[in-house]
Amino acid sequence: MEQPLAPYSVCNLAAVNLAEMADKETKTVDFEKLKRTVEVGVRMQDNVIDATPYFLEENKSQALGERRVGLGVMGLHDLLIYCETEYGSEAGNKLVDEVFETIATTAYRASVELAKEKGSFPFLTDEKEEETNRLRQAFIDTGYMKKMPEDIRESILEHGIRNSHLLTVAPTGSTGTMVGVSTGLEPYFSFSYFRSGRLGKFIEVKADIVQEYLAEHPEADEDNLPHWFVTAMELDPEAHADVQCVIQRWIDSSISKTVNAPKGYSVEQVEKVYERLYRGGAKGGTVYVDGSRDAQVLTLKAEENHFDDTHEHKKEKPKQHVVLLDTINDLRSTSVTIGSEVGDTCPVCRKGTVEEIGGCNTCTNCNAQLKCGL
Repeated sequence: MEQPLAPYSVCNLAAVNLAEMADKETKTVDFEKLKRTVEVGVRMQDNVIDATPYFLEENKSQALGERRVGLGVMGLHDLLIYCETEYGSEAGNKLVDEVFETIATTAYRASVELAKEKGSFPFLTDEKEEETNRLRQAFIDTGYMKKMPEDIRESILEHGIRNSHLLTVAPTGSTGTMVGVSTGLEPYFSFSYFRSGRLGKFIEVKADIVQEYLAEHPEADEDNLPHWFVTAMELDPEAHADVQCVIQRWIDSSISKTVNAPKGYSVEQVEKVYERLYRGGAKGGTVYVDGSRDAQVLTLKAEENHFDDTHEHKKEKPKQHVVLLDTINDLRSTSVTIGSEVGDTCPVCRKGTVEEIGGCNTCTNCNAQLKCGL
């Protein structure tokens, strides 16, 4: 994620676990719970600004002056699955728009309430009342703020606002995985992964949400799950881009999102995706064509992930590559360093070397994503 910041600026990040915002009985979103969570999140992050030990005076001055925070999400795909709504579909985008509108408007109202309680962020105030009013007017006249409800704009004119920025969708690669939900606003790339066992062997594990669904629906076929269990490579690149644009409307800063494209996607097709992102209001974008690098974070078999101009990109369930347990040597029988650090031998396939690729420590042979940053 590229986060645009002023010189010496700081942005502390947090994420709402959207998977916890689902009412599983009614298969809907608990919007009241979402609002309460966002309100707590904004107050918490604002407190973090004051509690942070700044090592440079310039950082402290900038952080306390603009009081920027970045409240984001994880578990978006889980929420849609609980609501039995397909990621990237028309119904899915409508629900996503409603969710992020709720997050944005709640966050801004909470920040205005904090301004009433503790004062506006200093860069929006001046000793002269006339200048303060001018700054507040300029703030609500920005393109983003013009989309906000009129009551929020009027409240900022009257009371100011506690934080200059409030919303950022970070990747949450480590934190989302730790919690056991989809990361950031991404769909699941796969619903199965490998976990290290006590004896140094890796076993295949299904994603928590799949296990939960199978437990509740014992008659279900785990190889033929409902359509709302769509994965990243089953989605058209245009669907990825459209989801990002829907969300960007309500995010005042950066979004981390990968538009996954199938093997064989041409330069001209990639160009059209970027044009689609631009027209849709995205501030940036990342298009990754499967197999375009010698080593990548995640991959599917080439023959199951191909695109050409004569065939439509079919949404078929790809077969996941499985590492058989009896093909993996016990750790004690090897003479190499097995681990997840750069330079180690991959603990999954025991053949590749671990390298840093796209912010993740990744195997150059089987492309297992072993360790990532936030």
